[in-house]
Amino acid sequence: MADNRNIKARTSAWMLASTLLLGVLSGCGGGNNSSNGNNTGNTGNTQNTDNSANTNVEDTNPIKFSLFSADPSPHWTGMQDEIGQILTEKTGVTLDAEFAVGDPAQKVALIASSGDYPDIISAKNDISKLVDAGAMIDLTELIDKYAPNIKKVLGEEGLKRSRYSNEDQAIYAIPTYSAIGQQYFNAGGGFELQHRAVKEAGYPEIKTLQDYENVIKAYLDKHPTDENGNKNIGLTLNADDWYMYITVTNPATLTAGYPEDGEYGIDIDTKEVTYHYRRESDKEYFRWLNHMNDIGLLDPESFVQKYDQYKAKIATGRVIGLIDQDWGYGDAEKALKAAGKYDLGYGHYPVVQKEGIKESSFWPTGFMGGYGIGISTECKDPVRAIKFMDYLASDEGQVLLNWGVEGKHYNIENGKRVISQEVNDRIVNDSANFTKESGVGLYNLLGVHYGDGVKDPSGNFYTTKFPEQISSQFNEVEKETLAAYNATTWRDLFPKEEEFKVRPWGAAWNITIPGDSEIVILDGKLKDITWKRIPEAILSKPEKFDKIWGDFMVDLEKAGVEKAEDLREELVKERVKLWNE
Repeated sequence: MADNRNIKARTSAWMLASTLLLGVLSGCGGGNNSSNGNNTGNTGNTQNTDNSANTNVEDTNPIKFSLFSADPSPHWTGMQDEIGQILTEKTGVTLDAEFAVGDPAQKVALIASSGDYPDIISAKNDISKLVDAGAMIDLTELIDKYAPNIKKVLGEEGLKRSRYSNEDQAIYAIPTYSAIGQQYFNAGGGFELQHRAVKEAGYPEIKTLQDYENVIKAYLDKHPTDENGNKNIGLTLNADDWYMYITVTNPATLTAGYPEDGEYGIDIDTKEVTYHYRRESDKEYFRWLNHMNDIGLLDPESFVQKYDQYKAKIATGRVIGLIDQDWGYGDAEKALKAAGKYDLGYGHYPVVQKEGIKESSFWPTGFMGGYGIGISTECKDPVRAIKFMDYLASDEGQVLLNWGVEGKHYNIENGKRVISQEVNDRIVNDSANFTKESGVGLYNLLGVHYGDGVKDPSGNFYTTKFPEQISSQFNEVEKETLAAYNATTWRDLFPKEEEFKVRPWGAAWNITIPGDSEIVILDGKLKDITWKRIPEAILSKPEKFDKIWGDFMVDLEKAGVEKAEDLREELVKERVKLWNE
């Protein structure tokens, strides 16, 4: 997305991210933002069990494709991992890959203006720059002729939601960030608290901001320092670049019971769009953070620390509370677990501003289409490229990407795929090295795929994110905390998806913005104002908060926020029309 939250999916992918982020950082959003973005599908665990679409690879002569991805991939090995080598053996394809460093939007703009395009491109919301430059192939015919597995997985609705716009109904990117039939069996977001603090508080009800604050305050009152005399920290935030959205600003929406649609709130019935900071509930959320800062429970370094410093601080075990996604702080938590300090790990709680609100991390989107992977007009062999992507979408390909190599990463026992305890321990405690060696999780965003909870023709799940496997990866402290709340996974604590209406536009942050739209300029202005005013408001004296917030609102109006809302509303309504006609 234009604001680089697109990690997610964020949310979103944005619990997809919890699978992919063994190797690939995604979204943005929510409990599953995907950056999150929340990529919830509403198709249950059903799927086309017709296995007639085979792996579709005939030519396995060596060929190398260049690839650019707007997401980083810190564990990429140049396809020298075990899965990468098998992919090359099966398809003949190797990838000369470049992953985004810094602002991916700038890199995509450079690619678009250069006329020198990589063979395969994953540009997320910046695909419009490449389309406008004439850099992308319409994949419709290639999919129809050469990609039976992609057609099978996407189905009629998925193909329809892959179209670019009402005016241009080409498919320039097959959607890989949203999974078909996705269900969520665990939560990776919400508000986090260390298990030791929750246990010492007697496992109290944790539903409101006040409940959350009470646990932190009670623990720090009794334990102001760690065993070495270092000061314990109540709550720290990660405001380093686009992480600002994940841990600072998105929670204002989720704690108020609104769906996470990027920087804009959308009325589910009227489609009316509001820059979400203009809602009274946002003001009250940031007033709470101001209060937390005033009473000394907010880390004063929250708005100056870099991401690595944030993770290093968490790895000391001194941080009691977080507001993040598990992929954002997971490396630090794994270090604590590896040292056997399980009580310093974190549980996930659906915190809201006040009683009566439903925390909205799992507000369903349906299959979102949107972000995905495409083939450029400079590609040396588009047919081989689409067949490579089609292999990834095959049953064989999806099992390989998610489970790894049979006999090494999993075994078949009584017809079921089973991960050994040894491999399971590595996934939990040594995931970075495991990913680099195995390649599990590194390639999912290169192909369309089924989501968690969907079974293949053998009756096994396509992915390893299903209840029994998730539970097997919890340590004893996590199990103890969950049991205290009568839960088997953190997802059990959050409102169910069926309690919300499915958003007919998916997620607004996933809507492609035309390259010539004034929204791009307006969004930039609004972002600059917001990123200045929000920290100022949080760190101010409480008596100055209302004045700063009022000035913030005036600044937004002067910058054209109402026009930005109107233009965004037009895009939302166009998306609804595109998907439903």
